[in-house]
Amino acid sequence: MRRVLIVGSPGAGKSTLAQKLAARTGLPLIHLDDLYWNPGWVKVEAAVWQQRLAEALAQERWILDGNFSTTLRERALHADQVVFLRPPRLLCLWRAFWRERLNLRPHARHDGAKWPSRALLQDIWQFPPQAQRQWEELARLPHLKVTVLRSDAEIRAWLRQLPTPAGHKT
Repeated sequence: MRRVLIVGSPGAGKSTLAQKLAARTGLPLIHLDDLYWNPGWVKVEAAVWQQRLAEALAQERWILDGNFSTTLRERALHADQVVFLRPPRLLCLWRAFWRERLNLRPHARHDGAKWPSRALLQDIWQFPPQAQRQWEELARLPHLKVTVLRSDAEIRAWLRQLPTPAGHKT
């Protein structure tokens, strides 16, 4: 495992898993939100986004956390593993609500909002058909190992079974 994508619905636990995986493996962690947004949740220009993404993908080792469906294939072509989080939709909605309400976005730049946006809630609600399309796209890439995790218990079990690099503390 050298290059890992973590994808899934907003509220699925991508960033939390990415942090735990980085701690366990020593792989560098890159949050796609940090590449796509400037401070204050200002979207970067398309050319800047593409440049930032290209630089991230060119690195030898990484964990990329984020969904961004428009770049899924490009990212997957550079990855050797995808962890696809598929928890229940209501759990994702609940997590998004509390994350925004309590300002629990440890890696992201926050704009001070206390409630999830309508767009975020719609993204979560409408994610299952998008997830199916993503799964089909990923399944067409024979070099890619895809792991689907549907619960926190599955995530914990998956993390426990991973080897840790020699000399790396967990």
